[in-house]
Amino acid sequence: MSGERHRIVVGDCLESLRGMASESANCCVTSPPYFGLRDYGMAGQIGLEEAPAAFIARLVEVFREVRRVLRDDGTAWVNMGDTYGKGKQLLGIPWRLAFALQDDGWILRQEIIWAKPNPMPESVLDRCTKSHEHIFLLSKSPQYYFDNEAIKEPAAESSLARLAQPTLAQQVGSARVPGKTNGNMKAVGGEMRNKRSVWTVTTRPYKGAHFATFPPELIRPCIRAGCQPNGLVLDPFGGSGTTAVVAMQEGRRSILCELNPEYAEMSRKRIDAAWLDGAAQMDILRDQPAA
Repeated sequence: MSGERHRIVVGDCLESLRGMASESANCCVTSPPYFGLRDYGMAGQIGLEEAPAAFIARLVEVFREVRRVLRDDGTAWVNMGDTYGKGKQLLGIPWRLAFALQDDGWILRQEIIWAKPNPMPESVLDRCTKSHEHIFLLSKSPQYYFDNEAIKEPAAESSLARLAQPTLAQQVGSARVPGKTNGNMKAVGGEMRNKRSVWTVTTRPYKGAHFATFPPELIRPCIRAGCQPNGLVLDPFGGSGTTAVVAMQEGRRSILCELNPEYAEMSRKRIDAAWLDGAAQMDILRDQPAA
């Protein structure tokens, strides 16, 4: 059953994307290889280019195909970390990519910060330890699917305390215009609030992988907000298959591209295990047509 709803296409992601139908996916959630960070042992892999410009150019080409495959109301959620070059230069790779995608036709809608409580230790003594990465929300058109209600978060205790006070004028630190009342401050949606743009998510290694993996709780909001129930989530850099597993848990379908056959097999086993372990019991819409 998992193979009917969660596919892995083995091969170069650009060629794999070119074989997909236009406007067939609802959203894209992915983490491309980072520049100059790791050799995955495959000819043609992205990330080992000689210069950042060449790396960015290849990703722009990939995401041009992603944009074609997405529906008109689709979004792409792209995780990218930065790296250092010669002379201690921070290369600014995430923003180079974001601006290049914007120039290529994407709407750059938002920057989200992934704050890591448990970052990789660094031995440097002349700068702070890196503890964040970027997620960029991009859309194909100005009107796109975004389920704000699905990712609302509990309001902070300070906000709840303020809401418990009868009027804004009685709140500590609140300004009041002389001669006017500020009226009542009411909670929007009860004790929930719109999700903020800094996401604190702990990194979690996957024991079967020798490379960095998406934490499931990092991409869960992306899938909930960006893809309709029973819709199709695309990940052109499938890696260990986390996107597919979370899509399964959230009642969505998925299609992954993976260059390395060994990683693709790892993903397949992980997806099948998740299905057998009951992760797909949450998939209550499996028999309904895609939205």
